[in-house]
Amino acid sequence: MPDHTLTGNIQQHKGFESRTLGNRRDVLVYLPAGYNRFLRRRYPVLYLNDGQNVFDAATAFGGVEWGVDETAQRLIRKRLIEPLIIVAVANMGNERIHEYTPTRAVAEAGVQKNKRSRGLARKHGKFLAQELKPFIDATYRTRPEGEFTGLGGSSLGGLVTLALGLYFPDVFTRLAVMSPSVWWDDQVIVRMVEELDDKLPLRIWLDIGTHEPGWERTRTLRDALVEKGWHLHDDLQYTEEQGAGHTESAWAARVNPMLRFLFPPMSQTAAVKTVGHLAMTR
Repeated sequence: MPDHTLTGNIQQHKGFESRTLGNRRDVLVYLPAGYNRFLRRRYPVLYLNDGQNVFDAATAFGGVEWGVDETAQRLIRKRLIEPLIIVAVANMGNERIHEYTPTRAVAEAGVQKNKRSRGLARKHGKFLAQELKPFIDATYRTRPEGEFTGLGGSSLGGLVTLALGLYFPDVFTRLAVMSPSVWWDDQVIVRMVEELDDKLPLRIWLDIGTHEPGWERTRTLRDALVEKGWHLHDDLQYTEEQGAGHTESAWAARVNPMLRFLFPPMSQTAAVKTVGHLAMTR
């Protein structure tokens, strides 16, 4: 088994219980450098699905982690992103296909091909929004408002990320939708976007590798978002990575631009306003 590769100030919450889903899972929390020094500062939060793969090679699929902790450390140090808290939420193994899909259907691809899902994405969202997020907000110095809260994942984790952004747009507004399983249930995620009454206030990173099976379907999702009112290079960043496959290493390589798009550094004016607001509320 690979050695542990955790970097920085990472807190562990073993066996976090969900009454909504009736299970327990491990949660890791990355705190940015300076968290223990700047005690009046509050931070935006990014929640990531498939948390085993996010920080640690010892728990990651195939021993390949995304290196989100190392990448965040480097970008924060260089002031290329706003310092943020990152919450890695482990999946539940065999329950993953149920929790990460918005509809009851049968998988048509991947290692779980022909497995039927119970379509528990909305319940997974309630777990995140009503159980885990309140705990994180009470335990750490977060900026709890939806405008400062992100959610991300890849593959089925990317599918559920966008679905939950549509279900809970007041809770999660910065979405990292990496190599999403657009194929699920005859492209139900595309229909969900098309059926929106209005565009939602979501900032979306959407990507795909051109060596992923059926990658062109992601263009269909992009087009649906644009048709609904999202603007490329503004509140929607779409990336096609030439030659990239459906792998942990491919997603790791895109963490840097994803974080830079979703959590750009605050302007000096915004920072001053934030400090002033904190001073008035204490």
